[in-house]
Amino acid sequence: MTKVLVTGAAGFIGSHVADHCLRLGFEVVATDDLSGGYMENVPMGCTFIKGNLTDKSFVEGLFNDHAFEYIYHLGAYAAEGLSHFIRGYNYQTNLLASIYLINQAVLHKVKCFVFTSSIAVYGAGQSPMNENTIPMPEDPYGISKYAVELDLKSAHEMFGLNYIIFRPHNVYGERQNIADRYRNVVGIFMNQVLQDLPMTVFGDGKQTRAFSYIDDVAPVIAESTLNNNAYQQIFNIGADKAYTVNELANIIAEAFNKPVNIKYLPSRLEVVHAFSDHLKLRNYFKVPEPISLEEGINRMAKWVIKHGAREQVVFEEIEIEDKLPPSWKIKK
Repeated sequence: MTKVLVTGAAGFIGSHVADHCLRLGFEVVATDDLSGGYMENVPMGCTFIKGNLTDKSFVEGLFNDHAFEYIYHLGAYAAEGLSHFIRGYNYQTNLLASIYLINQAVLHKVKCFVFTSSIAVYGAGQSPMNENTIPMPEDPYGISKYAVELDLKSAHEMFGLNYIIFRPHNVYGERQNIADRYRNVVGIFMNQVLQDLPMTVFGDGKQTRAFSYIDDVAPVIAESTLNNNAYQQIFNIGADKAYTVNELANIIAEAFNKPVNIKYLPSRLEVVHAFSDHLKLRNYFKVPEPISLEEGINRMAKWVIKHGAREQVVFEEIEIEDKLPPSWKIKK
C-alpha cells in the first residue's frame, strides 16, 4: 500500500486532503502540532503523530520510521496580514520547516512532494493571476511561500525530487478554524454572527476575493500525485468568480437568517483585488464545476451552527507592534 505523509492534518485543508488520500487507498500518516488545528479534524484511519515541523529531529524521525512515497505539505500559519508583525515565526513555521521536509524527501527518495503555496506569491495589481505571472510577494507570508517554491525547483534540478505546487486562495468550508482572528474571513464572520457581534471589515469592504469551497480544492490536491504530467508544474486552484467582502458579509448574514451588521475598521496593508485564472488546472485535471458561494456558505454555516462559536485566539508573540492594526493589539 502506498504510504503518504500529510502535514497540517488536524487543520482545515490538510484534514480534507488526508480524507481524500484515504479514499484513494493510501496509508496516511498525519502530523500536526495542534497549534491551530483540532484532533476532531483528523480523519479516522490515519496514523496521527503530534509534532512540530520546526523541530528538525522530529522531522527526521518521521522519515526514519516510515517509508513515504508522497508528501502532502499543508502545515503552515497562513496569516498574510499578521505575517508583517511575526516575521521570525512566519519564516520558521512556513519556510524553515518546509526545508527540513524537503531535505528528508531528497534523502529518502520520495516520489513526489506536493506543496500548497498561495496566491500571496503574486502580490498586488496582477489579477487575474496566472501561472506565467512573475511573482512579486508583498508580505512575509507570500515571500516564505515563494521561497519554498524556488527551493523545490532547485531540489528537483539538483537531486531529481519531483514536486507539484498548488496556489489555492481564500479556501473556506467545514473544519475551518473560526477562532483565528487573523485569517479566514469567512470563519471570522461566521463566528461573529453566531455571537450576535458585528462582522468586522478592514477598510470599505470593496476589496475582492474569489472564495473557494474546500471540496473544489482538496480532492484535486490529493489526486495530483497520480498524474505524472503534473510533476514540476504550478497550478492556481480555487473559485473563478470574485466577490467583494461586503457581498460576502451579506451572503453569510442570509445563511444565518440574520440582519447584515458590519463594523468598518481602519484599512490595513493588503492586496485589494486578488483572484486567479484556472485554465492550466483544467488542462491537467478533470475539475468539476465549482460550488457556488451561496451553496458553499450554506454548507459551512450548517457545520458552524452544529459546532457552535469558538472563543477567539490571540497570538501572544507579536514581534513588531508598530503599525499593528488596533483591533489586533493585545489588551494589557
